[in-house]
Amino acid sequence: MANRDSIDISQTDILDELVTLGDFVRWGTSRFREADLYFGHGTDNALDEAFYLVTHTLHLPHEIPPYMLQTHLTRDERVNVLALLQRRVDTRLPAPYLTHEAWFAGLPFYVDERVLIPRSPIAELIEARFEPWVDAEKVTRILDLCTGGGCIAIASAQVFPLAQVDATDLSADALVVAEKNRQNHHVDDQLTLYQGDLFSGLEGRRYDIIVSNPPYVDSEDMAVLPEEFRHEPELALASGQDGLDIVRRILQQAVDFLNPKGVLIVEVGNSAAALIEAYPRVPFTWLDFEHGGTHVFLLTTEQLKRMP
Repeated sequence: MANRDSIDISQTDILDELVTLGDFVRWGTSRFREADLYFGHGTDNALDEAFYLVTHTLHLPHEIPPYMLQTHLTRDERVNVLALLQRRVDTRLPAPYLTHEAWFAGLPFYVDERVLIPRSPIAELIEARFEPWVDAEKVTRILDLCTGGGCIAIASAQVFPLAQVDATDLSADALVVAEKNRQNHHVDDQLTLYQGDLFSGLEGRRYDIIVSNPPYVDSEDMAVLPEEFRHEPELALASGQDGLDIVRRILQQAVDFLNPKGVLIVEVGNSAAALIEAYPRVPFTWLDFEHGGTHVFLLTTEQLKRMP
C-alpha cells in the first residue's frame, strides 16, 4: 500500500481539497489528460482509467451506484488513491501493471512487466467456445502458443473443462506469471506449461485447436510505440521487419500438430496487410468480433496442407 511518505509535500493540500470518490476520479482524469497519457490496456480514455484506479485502490467493484461518487474517503484512503494516480502519471506504467490485475474473457489475471497485458479479441472466441468453427463437444486438446501470462490457455481451460490444454512460451519469466495464474484459477491438472520455442517439445502431439497471440509488431511500429507499451516485454511484441517472423514459422509448422479437422487461429494485428501480401494464395478467414477487434485469421488443417 502507498503511504503519506510517497506523496510529495506539495500535494498535501490536495488531500484536504479532494474529499469524495468523485473528486479523485475527476482529479485523476484531469491529470491524465494534462500529462497526455496513452490508454489501451483495459481502458481507452482518461476518465475510465482514473475510475478504475480509484475503485481498485478502494477495493470496490467495477460497477458502483452513482451515489457512491459522493461518498467521503478517509484520510488513509485519500493518501493511497492520490499516490496511485500520481504514480500513473510519473511512471507512465499501464494501469494493470500498477494494480497487478487484468481482465480477460471475464476472468481476473495477475500481470506484471514480465508479460504482455491481455487485450486480444480472441477472448470473444473463447467465450463462444470457438463455435461455429469447431464442434465444441468434440474438443479434447488445445494448444496456446506464446502464452505469456497464460490468459488464453486458462480461459480456454475454463470453457472446455474436459479438454487438456498445453501452453508454450520462450520466456521463462513469463511462465512464472503463467504458473501463478494457473494456480489462482485451479487448472493445475488440466493445463501444462512448456518453456520452448513455439512447438518445441510437443513432437507427436495433435490438437483440435491451436490458438496464438504471438509477437507481430513490425520494426516501423516498434519505433513509434507510446511509452506505456515500452514497459511491456519487447520479446512479446517485436517480430522482425514486417512483423511476421513468428507467424511465418507458425504457418509452416502448425499442420504437423493439428488433428484432421483442427483449426489454427492467430492474431496478427497491424501486420495483417503484410501477411496477405506475403501469402496471396492462402484463403485466410478473417474473423469478425461483436465487441471490437480485428486481424485474427483462421485456417483449417486442410487449408494448411494446401499452402504453397
